[in-house]
Amino acid sequence: MRAAWRANEKPAVTAILTGVLLLVAAIANPAVAQDPQWKHAAALNGTPKYGPDAEHFDYVNPHAPKGGTVRLAARGGFDTFNFLPPKGQPAPGILNIYESLMEPSLDEDDISAQYGVLADGVRYPEDYSWVEYRMNPNARWHDGQPVTAEDVIWSFEKSIELNPQRKFYYKNVTNAEIVDGNIVRFTFDTSGNRELPKIMGQLTILPKHWWEGTNDKGEPRDLSKSSLEPPLGSGQYRIKDFSANRQVNYERVDDYWGGDLPIRAGTGNFDEVRYIIFLDDAVQFEGFKGDQYDFHTERSSSQWAKRYDFPALRDGRVVREIFPDRSTGVMQGYFLNLRRDKFKNPDVRRALNYAYDFETTNEIISANLLKRVNSYFSGTELASSGLPTGKELEILEEIRDQVPPEVFTEEFKNPVGGSPQNVRANLREAVNLLRGAGYKLEGRRMIDPNTGEQLSIEFLYSDKASERSLLPYAKNLESIGINPVLRLVDSSQFINRRRTRDFDAMTVALGQSLSPGNEQREYWGSVSADNPSSANFAGIKNAAIDHLIDKVIFAKDRETLVAATHALDRVLLWNHYVVPQFYVDETRTARWNRFSHPENMPEYSTGFPEIWWFDEEKAAKTGAVQ
Repeated sequence: MRAAWRANEKPAVTAILTGVLLLVAAIANPAVAQDPQWKHAAALNGTPKYGPDAEHFDYVNPHAPKGGTVRLAARGGFDTFNFLPPKGQPAPGILNIYESLMEPSLDEDDISAQYGVLADGVRYPEDYSWVEYRMNPNARWHDGQPVTAEDVIWSFEKSIELNPQRKFYYKNVTNAEIVDGNIVRFTFDTSGNRELPKIMGQLTILPKHWWEGTNDKGEPRDLSKSSLEPPLGSGQYRIKDFSANRQVNYERVDDYWGGDLPIRAGTGNFDEVRYIIFLDDAVQFEGFKGDQYDFHTERSSSQWAKRYDFPALRDGRVVREIFPDRSTGVMQGYFLNLRRDKFKNPDVRRALNYAYDFETTNEIISANLLKRVNSYFSGTELASSGLPTGKELEILEEIRDQVPPEVFTEEFKNPVGGSPQNVRANLREAVNLLRGAGYKLEGRRMIDPNTGEQLSIEFLYSDKASERSLLPYAKNLESIGINPVLRLVDSSQFINRRRTRDFDAMTVALGQSLSPGNEQREYWGSVSADNPSSANFAGIKNAAIDHLIDKVIFAKDRETLVAATHALDRVLLWNHYVVPQFYVDETRTARWNRFSHPENMPEYSTGFPEIWWFDEEKAAKTGAVQ
């Protein structure tokens, strides 16, 4: 009997001791007292708008009719359906055949809110040191096979193996593993980074079994190479047919596995989405006027003011509509390549801004429809203004001796042109700054006395429309002795030279999220400056900026995030890495009047074509699709 009692005693004692240890651990560290709960959605700042019982997003028409075709335009051609390796030009719309673990809605102030697609649950601890996604058991590839946790791990590993930019983006992930068969866990090398769980939810998932198989010729597929074999996906659409560099057509998947997901209600309404390739802006717009495609987003303010007078618009077959753009901020400007010695002096960079006459260009070329970029987050609450105060000032005080003194004493403002007097004064200031940087004006040439060579700047571009604003700028540069070289190249050469950093200056437009985070390292961080696949085109290496980026990434609340972003913006501006150009805070569209959209449109997107639908009554009046 005694022996039997002792046999039962051991597990009982063990259980008691285990409970005591867990209690002690919970007291010492409340975060480990219990596992985090599974959620249907996640948000960085507060609670997601839509609960687990929501049937659809507020901005969609859940009863939108299915059918019809929409034709979209794309520029530059394509030669591959494989978007992962940085090789070739991927087909437009190719990501529509795939799904990610989670997706955002389009109408929440907390734009970081994400809802499950391939994952039906997410959880992470209070210190954000890891995240788990629970796979939706209904998720299927178009061949009927399930989308698995193994597909997720494989997609992640291939992403960082084949794409240097993705490797950098996911550098905080130390481990990716499968837990309990249908759960994926990503572990991070840091805690407190609230954005990391969100980033992993955006991962595009690829089918491991298909890519490790063979094509119809019996040849092994190779994810590292360009390919025009239509790939297997899991999304609402799949490739129907295509002609390389000319057109690609996507058809709606009738038995799409996710049709009943709340996030998909009222979306994917077109039977076919067709992308038509154009190589030239002027030819593309003539194609629109000739009813070769349906929906046009006008990038040029001057063209918006001048070229919309043709029969189809006058008789109502084509309609124009403007949507406010609250979704992103933007920095668009002439990015100067700091890898070139001539741009290392900030006075030289500042002088180039004084030579840029935005006001005259805006009036003559763009009918005063543009706004001057005055921030790296133009058009949002994240743009700095005035002088730093409060929490922003506290952050900046940490690096006071590492930043330009003007950060604390002057509000950043671009030089103002627009009149002969202002332009002359600005050009005189530009010359003074160049002289202060060691240059000499000899006759009509700005000379580097150390080399005897004239200061020359090559502007690289692939869109001839860029010349409308570049030519007046070049004229001003010539007037102060600088030799501007305008280099128009085709899109493939432009991409190659941009990747190899073989440029002096080029126009770049970088969109900014309303919840900035890890991508700031990609844009301005020292760790990305020498990475040819990064978006740090200027080659910025600045310890103070690195410090401020970390402040943004590890902000614990929205107030701190905004203050840190203001500080980052202010220091970037006062280092004069970019000659700021212009932006618009609205999306200007024209369309053939065959479509309808919900009355309650989302605040952060036009939603086209995802939540629009083909309107047979309108189409009957407008004419059949050619």
